[in-house]
Formats: sequence, structure tokens, C-alpha cells
Amino acid sequence: MRTLFEAMGTLGNGFAQPDDAHDDESLRKRYRTIFISDLHLGTPGCQASALLDFLKAHPSDYLYLVGDIVDGWQLRRKWYWPQSHNDVVQKLLRRARKGCRIIYVPGNHDEFAREFIGNQFGGIEVIDEAVHNTADGRKLWIIHGDYFDAVVQCAKWLAYVGDNLYEFTLKLNRYLNSLRARMGLPYWSLSAYLKQKVKKALNYVTDFEVAVASEARRRGYQGVVCGHIHRAEMREINGTLYCNDGDWVESRTALVEHFDGRLELLHWAPTHETQGRGHVSAPVTA
Repeated sequence: MRTLFEAMGTLGNGFAQPDDAHDDESLRKRYRTIFISDLHLGTPGCQASALLDFLKAHPSDYLYLVGDIVDGWQLRRKWYWPQSHNDVVQKLLRRARKGCRIIYVPGNHDEFAREFIGNQFGGIEVIDEAVHNTADGRKLWIIHGDYFDAVVQCAKWLAYVGDNLYEFTLKLNRYLNSLRARMGLPYWSLSAYLKQKVKKALNYVTDFEVAVASEARRRGYQGVVCGHIHRAEMREINGTLYCNDGDWVESRTALVEHFDGRLELLHWAPTHETQGRGHVSAPVTA
């Protein structure tokens, strides 16, 4: 894992770079800031092609990688790194070279990157936690969120078991959606459906959100941006703005900041599902 991360700064010399020259400019929408997390590069569940479409369509001045970008847990078990995952890394490095400030806040699945806090790789800054100042003057605390997960912090072996079960669900989900695609039906997330139906999972999500928002308020921030639980959300919790940018395994979501400071959650539908023209739906703003 350490070798993989150290290689990020020199990947540009070893692999073909994604070609942005043919991007349709009419489809590109620039944002001040984009927040994404839980890409889980290095796993079959990562929707790298959809993510690459999204990044090509949406340039930004700032880009926050809010943890679990590379899945070190899964890579230690079995190596999986297709060209599409290289393309995502190359796109990020190219974006940094073109002037976008990219801040990487590691999570629990890429905890190996925490050894490099305070360093830069290919122009990507590695920071344990960050503070983002929005255009309208709000201070947002940027963390992955695993420090608020008692299972990860106090019983890592249990977290590994849960991760294996989650990977099995994602594998089943891929087969299911392959069948749905042949039937002309849109993408549907089995794991997200199960989370919504299991009461204990819903209670965990609520407790997590409240705990994160409470700590942000205690520290004097107007809001917090996190990932970790793979559930995109944006709402006020006791006067503090809680934002979770979701993931690129199940929900294909990102949090974006417009140039006036307005925040918005985007859900991305990639090009192969939209007759060659990827698009977003935006259900929540703040």
C-alpha cells in the first residue's frame, strides 16, 4: 500500500492519460468546489467509469477527496486494479497540474495514507482533516468520519467481517444490475435498499450524523462534510449543517459548492445510461 501511494506522484509517466480534448464543452459545468469520497478504487464495486465521466463534465477550483479513495483493505486480500482505476488517478493528477487545489483527507480503508499527512503527491495535498471556507463565509469541517464509528475504532476485526459481507452484497448487486440492464431497467442499489429497510442500520446512520454534527458545532464550525457511511445527505442538525457526499460504489453522488457558496448534492447518471449524455439530478441544496 505504501508503494502504491508513493507511486501516485509519478504515475503520469507510466500510463495513458484520459483524453479531455474531446470532452463536449456544452456538457461541462464548473463548480467552485467538489467533495467526493468512498471511491474504493481497487475493488470491483468501484464505479470508476461513471466517476471519470462526472469529473470530466465538472471542473472545479477545489476538489476534496474525503477518504476511502483507494481500498487498501481489499487490495491486501486480492489485487484488483483495472485501467479504469488508473484513469481516475490520472484524471486527478492532471486536474492538480492544471491548477485545481486537491485536498486528500484519508479514511479507514486508505488509512495507509495517514503516514503521509503533511506531504504532497503530484500536487495532491494529504491532510488529516481540513477546514473549507465557502464563498458565502461559512466554515466547513472536512473529515472522513470513521473516528465516529465505534466498530472501526474499537473492534477492527468486526469491521473487516462487515466489509466482507458488504463486498458480497455488492457482487450480488452487480449481477442483479447486469440482468436489469438487459431488461432495459435503470441501475438499482441492493445494498442501499437493505440499509433503508434494516432498523438497526437506520439507527446507526442517525446516531452517526448527530454525533458528527455535534462535534462540528462544539468546534465552532457552521457545518461538516464527511463520507464513510455511503449515504448521501444534507440537512440541518440542531443548527449545524451536516453534509455527507455519499460514495461511488452505490449512490454515485457528490457534494458541490456553487460560486455563490450554495451547496448542492448531485446524483450522477453516467453516459451509458443516458444515451451518451451523462447528467445529474440535484435533490437537495443549502
